[in-house]
Amino acid sequence: MFQTHSKSRQQAEIAFSRAQSQFFARNTPLDVVDVLVRSREEKTLRLRQARLAKEQHDRAGATAIAPGQASRDQRTAAVAKQV
Repeated sequence: MFQTHSKSRQQAEIAFSRAQSQFFARNTPLDVVDVLVRSREEKTLRLRQARLAKEQHDRAGATAIAPGQASRDQRTAAVAKQV
């Protein structure tokens, strides 16, 4: 059952094997790039959500300042008006 092929057939098999290996090698980095792009997009989304939550918290805190506790900018503006 052992088959011997001609020299040209063996060379063709080797050439095909090399071409096939190069084809699969080219597709592998695309998979890696896809994973990197996806992870970067997920991180960007997570950071954007955190930033928006912080901005919303800061806005809510700014409106909750007690009347007797004016901010530094408000005190500076009041002093400037008196001068």
